[in-house]
Amino acid sequence: MKQKFELTKEQKDDMAGLIKGYFEKERGEDIGNLASLLIVDFFIEELAPLFYNIGVEDCHAYMSSKLDDLFEIQK
Repeated sequence: MKQKFELTKEQKDDMAGLIKGYFEKERGEDIGNLASLLIVDFFIEELAPLFYNIGVEDCHAYMSSKLDDLFEIQK
């Protein structure tokens, strides 16, 4: 089951603005609000869970190393 990432309207609008700016600067294309919001929705649905899982794995590795450090100080 896919997790749904909830963003505020302001967050989505900010992301859409960044996407519009990217398309203008890097590709010389002017995309509309709807197109940029659809791209944001795609990122949320398809890409965000992958980045989230990477973050969870990184956190697990970090916490595991800290627990190993803790167990090393046992007498």
